[in-house]
Amino acid sequence: MSQHAPADETARIGTDPAAFESFYRAHITAVQHFVARRVAEPYEAADLVAEVFLAAIGSAKSYRASRGTPRNWLYGVARNVILAERRRRAREWAGASRDAGMRRLDPDDLTRAEERVDAAAGSRALYEAMDGLPRGERAVLELVALDGLDVVEAARVLGLRPGTARVRLHRARRRVGGELSTPPVMVATTGEARS
Repeated sequence: MSQHAPADETARIGTDPAAFESFYRAHITAVQHFVARRVAEPYEAADLVAEVFLAAIGSAKSYRASRGTPRNWLYGVARNVILAERRRRAREWAGASRDAGMRRLDPDDLTRAEERVDAAAGSRALYEAMDGLPRGERAVLELVALDGLDVVEAARVLGLRPGTARVRLHRARRRVGGELSTPPVMVATTGEARS
């Protein structure tokens, strides 16, 4: 299944195991990179990737091709899962220890997760430089600079007009530019270098 799969194929991932397997294989690497750029802990990254696909299964019927590609829709799902986890963790930190209930990874899974986290270190440096940005500007910049979407795709993921996304991107780049001494080189999932 390509990132441009028909809407009915993406909508079937919630009910058709073969459609889900194809969807999973087509998008697992992109989702792992998306999460690794935002999460430094390998265990947490692995758990969040699994949660992203569970959430995608649960909301597959809501996918609309008119709002973007399956990959972009999945990035929106991943973004929501990560934000929900951050809110949950903030509540948990207020009262309880977060150590309970973590699933164990076998050594090979941990090694692969650590490699992804290490590979995404440059992206995380940019992500940390964006901490002072307003939420809307940061979200557009993340999707464009870190995830390789164009402005129109990022606008669709965020439910914005393309013009609004362009303005937010311009402001974010201007504000973050002074915080980074040299811009990191991003590598898109297609293998082409981005700056």
